Amino acid sequence: MRAGPAFDIASLHAAYQNGLTAADMIGTVFARIAEVNDPGIFIHLVDIGDLLVEAEALGAFDPATKPLWGIPFAVKDNIDVAGMPTTASCPDYAYMPDTDATVVRLLKEAGALVIGKTNLDQFATGLVGVRTPYPVPRNAMDADLVPGGSSSGSAVATAQGIVSFALGTDTAGSGRIPAGLNNIVGMKPSLGALSTSGVIPACRTLDCVSIFALTVDDAWRVFEVAACHDAKDAYSKTIPANGFRQAPPALTIGVPAKADRLFFGDAVMEAAYDEALLMLTKLGHRLVEVSFGDFYRVANLLYEGAWVAERYAAVKDFFDAKEASFHPVTRGIYGGAKQLSAADAFKGLYALQALKQKVAQLIASVDLFCVPTAPTHYTHADLEAEPIRENSRLGTYTNFVNLLDMCGIAVPAGIRSDGRPASVTLLTSSGRDGLTASLARDIHASSGLTLGATGWLQPKPNDTISVDEAGLIDIAVVGAHLSGMPLNAQLLALDSRFLRKARTSDCYRLYVLPGQKPAKPGLIRVPQATGGQIDVEIWQMTPAAFGQFVATIPSPLSIGTLFLSDGTSTKGFLVEATAIADATDITHYGGWRTYIAATA
Repeated sequence: MRAGPAFDIASLHAAYQNGLTAADMIGTVFARIAEVNDPGIFIHLVDIGDLLVEAEALGAFDPATKPLWGIPFAVKDNIDVAGMPTTASCPDYAYMPDTDATVVRLLKEAGALVIGKTNLDQFATGLVGVRTPYPVPRNAMDADLVPGGSSSGSAVATAQGIVSFALGTDTAGSGRIPAGLNNIVGMKPSLGALSTSGVIPACRTLDCVSIFALTVDDAWRVFEVAACHDAKDAYSKTIPANGFRQAPPALTIGVPAKADRLFFGDAVMEAAYDEALLMLTKLGHRLVEVSFGDFYRVANLLYEGAWVAERYAAVKDFFDAKEASFHPVTRGIYGGAKQLSAADAFKGLYALQALKQKVAQLIASVDLFCVPTAPTHYTHADLEAEPIRENSRLGTYTNFVNLLDMCGIAVPAGIRSDGRPASVTLLTSSGRDGLTASLARDIHASSGLTLGATGWLQPKPNDTISVDEAGLIDIAVVGAHLSGMPLNAQLLALDSRFLRKARTSDCYRLYVLPGQKPAKPGLIRVPQATGGQIDVEIWQMTPAAFGQFVATIPSPLSIGTLFLSDGTSTKGFLVEATAIADATDITHYGGWRTYIAATA
């Protein structure tokens, strides 16, 4: 176990509150760098004297105004940090930026402290973490395994407890594969949520800055700080950092159909994935097998004409002038792009658009997807034998994500039977980062794993994530609009967010309404103590969405005031008294979900 304070944000801030100084923390960082003794992690380290001055300038501990006060982080060396060279793991390409990348600036302004620049697959091209002229970072969990790329150094620095979090980038899975291989969280935000201004592009239309962290709470806290529209980035979008709270209790989760699952002979990984799916069912969620053939077809496009040409375009002048400066594998990929034409690029774009249209209905049919982060693990020996094929296979469940404009998060799910890490990735449509993070938080907690390679226990979950957001209206749903039920999609279509489970006071009775398709219940108020407490879910929506939703509710249902068992009240579904004349009383079931399960 790493000596000194745990570096998850909650634990480190608690240590500051109890007297730890920023100088103490900095000493611990450099002691851990020496202890880990891995020259492959960092390409450049900050001068310790400069860092102490920067820490002193933070002033007194104040996480209210600086939510990342005194939190150490690392930055992948294709992202600019003022005063530190940017190399993209190619020494001949190095330059000294005068300004921070936008995302780095925002994190610094929130009180975070940059420790150094981390190693990567050269020009962020690769998922293995070994395509670098520098020493290769050692996988934090098993030195025989590759560290995963391209954000190898960032993932290992986080997993070793040297930093609390690190920035990576993700075009084809570089923010997820290293996380899965090193037993940490890897958040790949919606495209455009985090600015790429000051980031060397790989495929500029697909690139995003990613976040490695020890916990989901930490990844989300960084995302909240960094998610910001940036006028300097033509691909920046306004994607609010919201929706991270208690996960809905009964999500519909898409998983690859068994016939479509690819593990390339790794039965241990397949068994670990099955265990993760069993965990989801125990958490109360419903799994739906989905054909994955078209997702794989999208993935295959990434290393065909349009996007290989885009990688070449990003560094064309440098490559043409100094091709010998490139790693041999990277040189082969970029060099092949010289033979491509504009017609090849358009052919790829047309193929992608056709596939997007095909998979759109599949994406809309579930709340989110759960896939293996990687289909198998590869060792250094495996990569020496097959450097291209094995890299491609690692991207089986990652390569399609940015092409389809999805967000995702890789989360530790357990330990395989051979002692190596098991990880799954949750995926859904753009802008729903909070949903994937909410479920990932439950998965990580259920796994009981320690953090990265540190031996530290998971901290107590952050209790503040369920605080009501200003301006939103709460509404209690009781039947077909419950999570996982047929009409829940109506709430999701209006960007409604699950808040919490609750129960009514004991002055309600629940009925099955006759002649309704899909089946619906009716909740009606009765004299005190003559009814029962009924399970409900509280969702939140904007006033505009609430008005739109209420306008669609058909008679005999209506929206009124519901009184809850905790003494509070909220808007919610009620039914007219005349509608229950021929209805079946199901109050004794205590809720619609229990009734449906009992009568299925």
